[in-house]
Amino acid sequence: MPHYILFDLLLVLTSGYAFWSGGPPERIGAAIFLVGSVLTYLAGSAVRWSSVEVGIFAVDVAGLVAFALLALRAERFWPLWLTVMQAVATAGHVVKLVEPDVLRWGYAFALAIWSYPMLALIVAGTWCHRRRLKRYGADISWSSSFARSETRPNARPTASSTSSAA
Repeated sequence: MPHYILFDLLLVLTSGYAFWSGGPPERIGAAIFLVGSVLTYLAGSAVRWSSVEVGIFAVDVAGLVAFALLALRAERFWPLWLTVMQAVATAGHVVKLVEPDVLRWGYAFALAIWSYPMLALIVAGTWCHRRRLKRYGADISWSSSFARSETRPNARPTASSTSSAA
């Protein structure tokens, strides 16, 4: 079975599992990956991997930004790993840009190899989400770290507040 057929099958199964059983972060992560995979296919040049694939580089950078935003907002650990893997894959384009003599198969491998562990992370994240739902009855999806802080009242009266009260 050619590797692209296997990858496409795994992509469809992973995305279906995340859309069916995952929470919002898992669905968004799967959607980013699915859209990125389709756009990568469409952005490929006629002479694949012989020089920097500018269209695929742009798709990878957009995916990196999307995964980073997901990692910042999601109350999950797996998007951090997904973001790092996407960053390493995106760095492969920079290597080819800096050193054009990199073998085309090495360049292609450096970009593609991370796709399989990324799919595994989405599956693992979805599975952990289901497990937390079963165990606790709920699973918080989003971090409130970007929420505006409320002003806290002073714990102890200050010198200026005690002198004016007297």
